[in-house]
Amino acid sequence: MMAHKVKLIVLLIVSLALLGGCSSAVDDESSPYGEGYFVVTLSVRVGALLDNMHLLDSEKHELVPVDGVIFPATEVRAWYGDSVFDVLHREMRGAGIHLAFRNTPFLNSAYVEAINNLYEFDAGELSGWMYMVSGEFPGVGASQYFLSSGDVIEWVYTLDLGRDVGGYE
Repeated sequence: MMAHKVKLIVLLIVSLALLGGCSSAVDDESSPYGEGYFVVTLSVRVGALLDNMHLLDSEKHELVPVDGVIFPATEVRAWYGDSVFDVLHREMRGAGIHLAFRNTPFLNSAYVEAINNLYEFDAGELSGWMYMVSGEFPGVGASQYFLSSGDVIEWVYTLDLGRDVGGYE
């Protein structure tokens, strides 16, 4: 009976040691944030407005930073399964920056109406927010673009449906 208990204890210890050496499919050992996380870079800019402040109502001028940067390029945490919108929403909330959005069933995505109280149409009928990932405009809603480690997310304010920020030629 005692030998049977010893065998069970040894088997349990060996099993736990083997399981402890297994890694999860979402474990990214290179991440400084631990299991389930990876790093992306996020920025929010309104550079197109700097030379076009006359398009904004004067009470909105104070919302435009002198350098056009609302949120500087910053490495932030992302969880596996996070979308561009998830990261923007979390980081704006954490930084205390106003974010307005609405869910659009047609796109099955959140639509960003405003960041830092700068709304779509504030600088004309073709103005609003667009995003890029690693230098490309994906062409899908921000809730539909799922991130990978190392992605660079840039939210930019356009005055001309993206033509002025490299979105369309």
